[in-house]
Amino acid sequence: MRFAGRVFKVGRMWAIEVPILGVATQGRTKKESFVMIADAIESLVNKPGFVIEVHPGKGDYFEIDSPDQAALTAFLLRRKRTLEGLSLSAVARRLGAVSLNAYARYEQGRAVPSIEKLSRLLAAVSGKGDFVLSDSRSR
Repeated sequence: MRFAGRVFKVGRMWAIEVPILGVATQGRTKKESFVMIADAIESLVNKPGFVIEVHPGKGDYFEIDSPDQAALTAFLLRRKRTLEGLSLSAVARRLGAVSLNAYARYEQGRAVPSIEKLSRLLAAVSGKGDFVLSDSRSR
């Protein structure tokens, strides 16, 4: 699973963002901005050995992924929940779960959701509606 991003020139700097994660930073060069976005996400995930791989595309498009898909998925869920201002118990209630531990396992990377479950989890942590999957454009 990869997440799409955008890199673009702002004055003398290169701004870079991964919108689904709500992470943005900048660099002096386009290449440096790719290093900076990877570093920003790795720092936020805060897991020893976790790495982000950046896949440049055409124009302002790029993608990120990680060999540790469980940690990346956990970060996505935690980040979306935090950006929405939701507590673990609020998300558990939205899912109809009896215990918040059932949801917390996904945020901690102890369980990896199926596609169907990920769709339900994302709906619970985001008030913005559906998420769109698309083919990679960086290959």
